Amino acid sequence: MTGTFAIALDAYAVVGLVGVALILGAYFATQQRWLNTEDWRFPFANLIGSCLILFSFYTAWNLPAAVIEVCWAAISLWGLLKGIRLRSQA
Repeated sequence: MTGTFAIALDAYAVVGLVGVALILGAYFATQQRWLNTEDWRFPFANLIGSCLILFSFYTAWNLPAAVIEVCWAAISLWGLLKGIRLRSQA
C-alpha cells in the first residue's frame, strides 16, 4: 500500500463546499461582530448552507452528517420564521 489518498471532487461536492463556506462565513461574521445573530441573514445563510450540504449527499451518503444538517436546516428555518414574525408584529 502506497498511502495515496484521493478526493473525488464532483459537482455535488463543490455545491456542498459552498454550503460549508456559507455556514462558516456566517459563524465567522458573528464572531467578528460583523453580523448579529438576530439579523435575518444569519439563519438564512445557515439554512441555505445546510441545504447545499444535504444536496451534496446525493453522491456520498452519510447518515450522521445528514441528521445534523436536517436539524441545522430546521433550526435555521425556525429562527428565520421567528424573526419574520417578530418584525411583522413591530
